[in-house]
Amino acid sequence: MTDDEPTDVVTVFLRNAGEVLLLRRSEDVGSYPGRWGGVAGHAEGDADGAAREEVHEETGIDPSTLDLARRGEPFPVEDEAFAWRVHPYLFDCPTREVETNYEAAEHEWVPPTEILRREVVPELWTSYDRVRPTPETVAEDTEHGSAYLSLRALECLRDEAALVAERDGDWEDVAGVARDLLSARPSMAVVANRVNRAMHEASRDRSSEAVERAAVEGHRRAREADAGAAAPDPDWGRVLTLSRSGTVRRALLDASLARVFVAESRPAREGVGVAEQLAEAHEVALHTDAAVAHVLATKEVDAVVVGADAVLADGSVVNKTGTRTAALAAEREGVPLHVVCAADKITPDETTHLESGPPEAVYDGDSDLEVLNPTFDVTPPDLVTAVRTERGPLDTEAVRTVAEEHAGLGDWR
Repeated sequence: MTDDEPTDVVTVFLRNAGEVLLLRRSEDVGSYPGRWGGVAGHAEGDADGAAREEVHEETGIDPSTLDLARRGEPFPVEDEAFAWRVHPYLFDCPTREVETNYEAAEHEWVPPTEILRREVVPELWTSYDRVRPTPETVAEDTEHGSAYLSLRALECLRDEAALVAERDGDWEDVAGVARDLLSARPSMAVVANRVNRAMHEASRDRSSEAVERAAVEGHRRAREADAGAAAPDPDWGRVLTLSRSGTVRRALLDASLARVFVAESRPAREGVGVAEQLAEAHEVALHTDAAVAHVLATKEVDAVVVGADAVLADGSVVNKTGTRTAALAAEREGVPLHVVCAADKITPDETTHLESGPPEAVYDGDSDLEVLNPTFDVTPPDLVTAVRTERGPLDTEAVRTVAEEHAGLGDWR
């Protein structure tokens, strides 16, 4: 063990399609040649900047295209020759095209559980463990939509299943994690459906290895379903949307649109980011939530296009607050309302689980008053023109049929 002060370094995991980039260190590096690791390098003063700089140097990927998923707490690593203070990072990466430099002999995109099965640099799993998805991060994430969080839930299930296998644990250990994920976001049907499907398929063997395999396969199917649900309608020319849905964003980016009206979606104003992204491809008008009815009454709009956090068995749609208002205004003006989502968002549950945001996001003054900050509202089925999924447009009867299919997935419990 060295007596030197630890050297600050970054370990960066790039995530794409649920897998991370591992690099096998070449013989030209000064530490741990031949071992697998993430993107890594010294962090002198600015770990955040160093993380992005190392990504560019070691992979050729433009760091401005990365989305920070999580920054982990630094921790010490020591051996006979080195003393490090490791700063872990996880970024969502839009590409798998990598151009490595001299530091890497080879690279692979793999499930992070491969870290447990390869010869890796010291404490690489500890670095990943500090940034990987958990039931707590799924529960606390208010920035992303339900489809995104369902993928994180499957990654959590996959990782925990591999850890249970490492510890010679049993089925109940993995089942406990699955139950935690089910309770993390009860308003998001897609999280429950996708976790339930993986556990349902693994319940034939009732082993942690089966859960890991089912979670990996479920992740692949989920990505395909989300992409299929994003197919745009050729009749969309001028649309209005609100909130942030990855599926809706992809559908609108792929559509030939004359104009997009985007409500800002207070209080978090996630619609602003959506408007900025869509403006790269279309003419966009950003407006307040309160102006939705005015826009529909005074502008040419062919369709209101929204996502969903859940579609109930009766066809009701749970989505970001403001959806019901938009639906009522659309009906008044004769504008169709299209809900775009994967069929996995259909739930057999006819009971709503509506979340609320922090009151201080709306009012942080000193007056004695009640503050309402509902995150979701419910749009009744008679206001919904169609639920567009990877299975095609679904009417109310078809929605109920899918809900009945999903009801059977919870039998593993």
